[in-house]
Amino acid sequence: MHFFRSLTATLIALAGMTALASAQSEPHAKTYAFLTHAAFFSVESKPANLIDPQVFVRDPDAPAATGPQGIPHVAGYRNALGVDNPTLDIENARGAPLHMTLAQWFGARGTVKLMPSGGDTMAKFSFEELVPNGHYSLFENHFSPTGVTFTPADGTATTNSFTATANGTARIELRVPGAVTHAEALLLVYHSDGMDHGMQRGALGVNAHHQLITRVP
Repeated sequence: MHFFRSLTATLIALAGMTALASAQSEPHAKTYAFLTHAAFFSVESKPANLIDPQVFVRDPDAPAATGPQGIPHVAGYRNALGVDNPTLDIENARGAPLHMTLAQWFGARGTVKLMPSGGDTMAKFSFEELVPNGHYSLFENHFSPTGVTFTPADGTATTNSFTATANGTARIELRVPGAVTHAEALLLVYHSDGMDHGMQRGALGVNAHHQLITRVP
């Protein structure tokens, strides 16, 4: 079985994952696994193949176009697919290299432990296989009948940005305003320009790329 066909099946199964076991010392805490944003997006939008709307691969036959999520890309590139060769290098929507393979991009993983705290939620994040020394930020998706909005996970963009270690790991703890319910998701954004973007995520597909996401069941 093709590596990414197998990976796709695994990630789609993760989309319905319930809370993992929590430590007895934190009886009200629940831990959730992240999945790739590509898998989450594909489950929601149901394309023929798993697709990543925010990273791209070289394809000399691809015309300039506007892809999923309204992200325009230059000619010679197209959105990365789950059936692509995992050794392919990935680029941004303008053809600038992201200096990693598709396997490395899809290989990231993480968990978050959520615990109620005085009307807010304490969130303890643990990530592995991130971009070594990569710059990241954590955001919260807010789903509603009129669409999706995004806010920094800490509400103020003061503690939601970080740099992964040289080994691609990160341990982050922050306070999320209010309760985290099924109406929200927690999102890990990779910044390929190495910069903070404050209250905004950045330019999607150019310097901001959704890598991992989790939504409370």
